[in-house]
Amino acid sequence: MQAIRTSILFIIVSLVAATCFAQQAQGPKVMLGIDVLEEMDFKPLKGRKVGLLTHPAGVNRYGKSTIDILNEAPGVDLVALYGPEHGIDGKAKANEYVSSYTDPRTGLPVYSLYNENRKPKPEMLKDINVMVIDLQDLGVRSYTYVSAMRKTIEACFEAGIPVVILDRPNPLGGLKVDGPPLEAHLKSYVGAYRVPYVHGLTIGELAKMSKQVPGVLEVSEEVRKRGKLYVIPMKGWTRDMKWPDTGLGWVPTSPAIPDLSAALGYSMSGLGAQLGDFSHGYGSPFPFRLLNHPAKTPQELSMVLDGHNIAGLKFKPVRGVGVDGKNYSGVYVILDDWDSLRPTELSFHMMRLAAEWSEDGNPFRNATSQQKRLYKIHVGSEPWWTEISSKGERASVENFIDEWTIMAKRFQDQSKSLWLYK
Repeated sequence: MQAIRTSILFIIVSLVAATCFAQQAQGPKVMLGIDVLEEMDFKPLKGRKVGLLTHPAGVNRYGKSTIDILNEAPGVDLVALYGPEHGIDGKAKANEYVSSYTDPRTGLPVYSLYNENRKPKPEMLKDINVMVIDLQDLGVRSYTYVSAMRKTIEACFEAGIPVVILDRPNPLGGLKVDGPPLEAHLKSYVGAYRVPYVHGLTIGELAKMSKQVPGVLEVSEEVRKRGKLYVIPMKGWTRDMKWPDTGLGWVPTSPAIPDLSAALGYSMSGLGAQLGDFSHGYGSPFPFRLLNHPAKTPQELSMVLDGHNIAGLKFKPVRGVGVDGKNYSGVYVILDDWDSLRPTELSFHMMRLAAEWSEDGNPFRNATSQQKRLYKIHVGSEPWWTEISSKGERASVENFIDEWTIMAKRFQDQSKSLWLYK
């Protein structure tokens, strides 16, 4: 019976993968920034001492590491590597400090930008005269690779070092925007850009925002205007493309995002388990897609969530055995209609339910100062905090969702000046 349940579950997951976005394309349709740079015979880097900020998902369209490509490129002198959260090898857990070291494979120094240093120190930049950044983002504001990019741009601009961004697709496409915009006083390392939670931009377009919009970088206006930023755009990518449309393989961007299903789930449930008793599958075979709450069975939780009629989503109780041999159960979040989906809506229903089902009172009202701070800098909205912490289960989720939808559309209209792709 257990094997039957597990087989049924994986049939479900396969169907979800088929309907999650568009049908999987045959072969890479898209040339990434690193592919275009290679097509240019690395001209922007020839004769330069190059630093590279990247991680394991920094690969070309055929899966070869950007580290190896630049290290082997004729006329390119790669002299230093820089790693974001999770490290340049992608193995460190979330929030785990990473030390600097010498890479045994290339012999290059690896400077960690996720320890006491989030911004490269001048001595970390002394041997380079151009910085290349190749990071795969998720299209979600709180994923910290864009923060590492922004801090690195700041340091390089201050040091007079030009920055080259190798652009990559937004896995959620370039047309979906959703969720609360970030308020200025809540800007942090999990909110480096004042954008909606789902922002619809590529990492190259966010980099353009750093250069073009006053106040994004934490440097003087003189330094911002003087700084040199170059984005190597992709070829073949259009804004209506979701990841499967590109034909590109998925390389895990961090330990908790092993596949495209988790990448999408991060935008849907990532905020919903920030505070309260919900879990979203972190550590299970289905991170950010497997919901649980201790007050409800999976069957009960599935019925409640289905009753909220969240556009684009369905919910199914599942159970099985993971590759680690551990049993798991919960409610799997099924994407039924991408076009109607507002990705963050689920998270805010989870928050209201967390307040309703808590045995110890409203977890938002009872939050410690540290919990309150972490919640607010992730969500980004002071009015919503006031609503959920004061009203709990009576919080008006629908009104906020509708208001944020209008604000996100306004942001998208304003951000078109940053677009590199149609």
